[in-house]
Amino acid sequence: MRRRMRCRESLHAYALSVPIPLVSADPLKPDETLTGPARGLMAPVHAAILDAAEHAISTPFGRALIMAPPGSAKSTYCSQVVPTYAMGRKAQQRLLLTSYQSQLAERQSRRAIQIASSPDFRDIWAQPITVTKDAVSDWSLSNESECLAMGLMAGITGNRAHGAVVDDPVAGREEADSEDYRQKTVDAYQDDLLPRLLPAAWLILVQTRWHERDLAGSILPDDYRGESGPVKCRDGLWWHVLNIPAKAEHWDDPLGRIPGDYLWPEFYPPQHWQMFEHAQGVEAQRAWSSLYQQRPSPQGSGMFTRASITRYKRGELPPQLNFVGASDFAVTEKRGDFTEHGCCGIDPGGNMWFTDWWSGQVQPDEAIERFLDIVERRKARLWFNEGGVIDKSVRPSINRRMRERRVFTDLRSLSSMHDKLAKCSSFFARCGAGTVYMPADAPWADQVIDQLLSLPAGRYDDKADVCGLLGRAVDQFSVPQAPAPPKPRGIRPFSTAWLEWEPPKEPAVRYR
Repeated sequence: MRRRMRCRESLHAYALSVPIPLVSADPLKPDETLTGPARGLMAPVHAAILDAAEHAISTPFGRALIMAPPGSAKSTYCSQVVPTYAMGRKAQQRLLLTSYQSQLAERQSRRAIQIASSPDFRDIWAQPITVTKDAVSDWSLSNESECLAMGLMAGITGNRAHGAVVDDPVAGREEADSEDYRQKTVDAYQDDLLPRLLPAAWLILVQTRWHERDLAGSILPDDYRGESGPVKCRDGLWWHVLNIPAKAEHWDDPLGRIPGDYLWPEFYPPQHWQMFEHAQGVEAQRAWSSLYQQRPSPQGSGMFTRASITRYKRGELPPQLNFVGASDFAVTEKRGDFTEHGCCGIDPGGNMWFTDWWSGQVQPDEAIERFLDIVERRKARLWFNEGGVIDKSVRPSINRRMRERRVFTDLRSLSSMHDKLAKCSSFFARCGAGTVYMPADAPWADQVIDQLLSLPAGRYDDKADVCGLLGRAVDQFSVPQAPAPPKPRGIRPFSTAWLEWEPPKEPAVRYR
C-alpha cells in the first residue's frame, strides 16, 4: 500500500512500477522505505528526464524542453510513461500526443495503452482505473481522462487539452534543412497546438537538434548557449531545459558527468558512441555535433574557415575600387529574419574589400532608405537582389525612391536557390583563394563570418545569403583598370629648352 501511494506521488516510482513496452517485462516495484529514492534505482539520464517532465506536469504553465540523442529513452518516458501517469493521477484530464507525423504519434500512443491496460497500472490508484476506449489515435480511461494522438501538422483543431507532449517534431536532416518545412512546423506549433491548450496547461517538447532554427530554436532565446536548467524563452515563460549530449563537454553537465564521459554507460559501451563520433566526412561530423551533441552549428559544413577571410586595418583600403553590393530583404516579420545590405569594392586585381554593412528587423521602407544610403555614400554602380516574390514586392518601391532621391544604381536580380551551401559555393571559392577582405575592427564582420561558419544549420543565414549573392555575381563586376605608368616627357621642338639643350659630354679617355 505504501508503495502504491508513493507511485501516485512520484513519477520516478511510477516509472519503476509499470511495465514499459520494449523495456522491462518485470518492473522493479521498489519500496522506497527499503531501497531509498526511486530515482536512485534508474540510470541518471532517465532520472533527469523524469525530473524535468514531473516539474512540467506539476506546475501551472509548466514547460519542459528535453534535448537528447537517439537511444536515450526520452520518447519512451515522455510519450508513454508521462501521459499514462498524468491521466491516472487526475480524473478528466485531456492530453495531446503529437509528433512530426501521425503514424509515429499513434505508435507511442499504442504503447501507452499497453501500460494503461496492465494490472500494475490498474492497481496503483485508489480506485482501479482501466482503459475504456483503446483506439490508438483517441483513447480514454475509466476516470474520464482522454488522450488524442496525431501529427503536429495534421490539424489539431477542436480539441482542448490540459497538457501536451511534442515528441520529435522534425523527421530528419532533409526536413530540418528545409526553410519551408521548418516554418510549417513552427506555424503548426504556434497556430494549431498552443491555442488548443487550456489555461495553465503544461507542455513537454522532446527532440534532437538538427538546426538552430528548428522548433526548439524558435523557443529558446538568442543568447542560449546549451545550458540546462530554467531558461526564460521567447514566449515569456520559464522552460525547464534539459540538454544532454552523448559525450559530456562541460563540468556543469546536467547528469554530473565529467568532460569526456559518455551517456548511459550501464547500457551503451563507449564504442557505441565512438563509432558516430569518429565517423569520417562533413555530414557525419555534422550528425555527431547536432544529433548526438545537441549542437546544430558548431563547425558548419567545413567548406569555410575563419582563416579564409583576411582582415584589413584602417588605412589599408586600396584607393581605386569599383563598389558593388547585394541585399537580402525580409518582408515577413513572423519569420524573424533580418534585412541585410552588404557592399564591397573590387580592386584592379579582382579582390573583394568589404566596406559597409547594414542589418535590421525593420519595415521595407526603412530598409530601402538604408540601402540607398550605402549606394549614395559609395557610388555603387551595381546591386543585386535574389529573384522571387520578395524582389518583385520591393522593387517598385526601390525604383520610386531612387527617382525621388536621385540616387541610382543598376539593380539586378539573381535566380533563387534553396541550397544554402550551393548558393555560397562561389563566395567560398573566392575566400579559399584569399581574395576576400573584411575590416578588422567592424563588429558586423565578425557576425558575417560567424554565419558563414554555421552554414547550413545556423540560426540565421541572412548575412551569408548576401555573401552568396556577391559571390555568384562576380562575373558581372566591373574590375577597374590599373593606372598606366607615366610616359617620359620629351622636349617640345623649337622651345627655349630645345634650343639650349646640349648633348652630354663624353668622359675623357686617358692613355698611358
